Amino acid sequence: MLTFDVLTLFPESLSGFLGSSILGLARARGIVDVRLHNLRDFSADKHRKVDDRPYGGGPGMLITPEPVFRAVDWLEAHGFAGRRLLMTPAGRTFDQPFAQELAGEKRVLILCGHYEGFDHRIVEGLKWEEVSIGGYVLSGGEPAAVAIVDAVTRLLPGALGDPDSPKDETFTDGKIEYPQYTRPREFRGLAVPEVLIGGNHAEIRKWREEESKRRTAERRGQATSGG
Repeated sequence: MLTFDVLTLFPESLSGFLGSSILGLARARGIVDVRLHNLRDFSADKHRKVDDRPYGGGPGMLITPEPVFRAVDWLEAHGFAGRRLLMTPAGRTFDQPFAQELAGEKRVLILCGHYEGFDHRIVEGLKWEEVSIGGYVLSGGEPAAVAIVDAVTRLLPGALGDPDSPKDETFTDGKIEYPQYTRPREFRGLAVPEVLIGGNHAEIRKWREEESKRRTAERRGQATSGG
């Protein structure tokens, strides 16, 4: 079983998503465990404060080192040993190969940021892997943490109803998935491709491979052209 420890200022914001759909079922089946830890519980301040103004001036507040160090110390004292991910827009981009890496782990700690970021001694002193889910800025690291937990969980054996499902998904082999259809056969003048109706599995495989290549080339072209 893979265990995620999520260190956050807002654990309540994650509970609903983590208890629903594929994630909720995977947790119920004992395939994955997600443990939420409130960073404020590790503050030495009587008001549970975890942030302060940056030296040198500037807007906003930074998360201070002490509660994060105390949290990691506590986790390690209670058996944590594994990958440490710090969510930041400046980090390594999270992608499908990264998700596959994490799916092979036993324990992963995710630190969610807020405010203007972290005192850099948190990064230097605790040797986090800095991770981003894309080239944009979120109000906090919680949505990014959920994205990582979800993407990794669906790769774990038994998490999806069909064990072959992850093999054909977009990005698994670097390509975008082929289009898929279900009933009705025709809807508002839009029809299911005939090749999918005939039952010729060799032709269906060929069509899917060609469509995957075509869609991948189209999307990659749009990305490189800036369109």
